[in-house]
Amino acid sequence: MNTAPLVSSVAAGLGGVTSAMVGTPWWLTAGLFGALALGLITVAVLQTLLPQESAHRLAWWRDRRRRHQQLRRQSRTLPVQRARPGARTEDQSHDE
Repeated sequence: MNTAPLVSSVAAGLGGVTSAMVGTPWWLTAGLFGALALGLITVAVLQTLLPQESAHRLAWWRDRRRRHQQLRRQSRTLPVQRARPGARTEDQSHDE
């Protein structure tokens, strides 16, 4: 995994954020850097989980599409659920 573009862009922006936050309360600074860390972790995890090479990405999407089509076909062939015993039907509710 190549994270060089991610790290360089974060390092460039971090200097500007740090200088802009001079004199802010500690809790605001901690919250901002916590949100930044959470965002970086999320991006890193997503880049790890989702394939980045085009051949791998194409295979991943094809497998995903095949799996969803297979699930849809299975859901269509499932038997229709019948009403539970003792439940009123439309005919019974009109008789009263």
